Amino acid sequence: MRVHFIAIGGAAMHNLAIALHLKGFEVTGSDDFIYEPSKSRLQNHGILPEHNGWQADLITHDIDAVILGMHARLDNPELLKAQELGLTIYSYPQYIYEQSKEKKRVVIGGSHGKTTITSMILHVLQFHKKDFDFLVGAQIEGFDNMVKLSDAPIIVIEGDEYLASPIDRRPKFHLYQANTAIISGIAWDHINVFPTFERYKEQFSLFIDTIQQNGKLIFCKEDEVLADLIKTHQFKNDLEVIPYQTPDYQIENGKTSLITEFGQFELSVFGKHNLMNLTAARLVCEDLGISTFAFYQGIQSFKGASKRLEKIGESKAAAIFKDFAHSPSKLKATIEAVKEQFPDRKLIACMELHTFSSLNEDFLLEYADTMNGADFAVVFIDEKTFIQKKMKPFSETKVIQAFKNDKLKFFNQPEKIKSYLLTFKFDNVNLLMMSSGNFGGIDLMMLKKLLLHE
Repeated sequence: MRVHFIAIGGAAMHNLAIALHLKGFEVTGSDDFIYEPSKSRLQNHGILPEHNGWQADLITHDIDAVILGMHARLDNPELLKAQELGLTIYSYPQYIYEQSKEKKRVVIGGSHGKTTITSMILHVLQFHKKDFDFLVGAQIEGFDNMVKLSDAPIIVIEGDEYLASPIDRRPKFHLYQANTAIISGIAWDHINVFPTFERYKEQFSLFIDTIQQNGKLIFCKEDEVLADLIKTHQFKNDLEVIPYQTPDYQIENGKTSLITEFGQFELSVFGKHNLMNLTAARLVCEDLGISTFAFYQGIQSFKGASKRLEKIGESKAAAIFKDFAHSPSKLKATIEAVKEQFPDRKLIACMELHTFSSLNEDFLLEYADTMNGADFAVVFIDEKTFIQKKMKPFSETKVIQAFKNDKLKFFNQPEKIKSYLLTFKFDNVNLLMMSSGNFGGIDLMMLKKLLLHE
């Protein structure tokens, strides 16, 4: 099989390219620019494009499938050539389905927690040496790649609600046709695609209708929007509907333990939202043949997915975490988790407004009160981001008013936020850095050394 990737540098795209290469496919690709770590990982497997840019002459009749990334535009010369030649063009979720339609498909959807739930399931399945394929949205300890395709009988898929490709405007998770599905919660996101909350919420109703006959739907009943949607949904297929909630737990000396019928199990992760994620993962693992006790045994060694409350530095009296949190619900839950875990420490919470949704003037109001749980709250917008995205800049006053936090600090240059953080003595203090970007290029590992005097 010869497969060509248009926009091979994306997080999911380059991992899928590597997975197919490892499966023995002939893989080629292109992109206008490929950033790290995609560049090095493609290079290590010998499938990094020789040149940046789009080249129509790469598209030939002998290509069996073209996989189109969301980064490509409708007038992409390679896409136009593929259409002219009548080649089969897939979005990557379509192609994942094509490679897994004979398998049992577990799809994890929801506005938050998808990556963590998926990562927990993968960790426990690997702990118990199960044979499985997967697609996950972050790097996980113990896994070399974020995609695996083999002859395994099951596949575990993180189901994103964003659009599949420039020529397929359906949300990705509608395409997988789950046998077992999770919905972790619903909180408005992707305002550039779903301009109203009702339109966004509708995508989850449509997702439910893609679950296969006699399948399972596992949902968080503590999410009021989701619980109401499930209650009023007109189910088209016969499904087993299974609610879940936060399990019993305790926190002692900065460590969280589950309280179960088998005794207590100390965890490496923490936060109420992560404990809900853990319960969802347990229900899936039980569906896949892992006993409850075996799940608890396996989950104890789970340290989290990359950028999901990831501890990047620690001293006797301080800790520094980075997290992918950027939407209002994620922001609030992550701050609450750190404060609950370390109630006697002050918390400095820094978040970057970076996505199209968060930089939308109307959506900004959704952030009201989300950072009030922190002792010191900081919002950062790289002044270059507005230029790159061709959007109208926010004033400091507008940001403070939107967050409804008079003590909030606002910075638009990376050096200014670094200087502010260096004014703190990191004694009985935690720092939480939250962004889907990179804080204007701040080297967090170097910053950690400066703050903790390593």
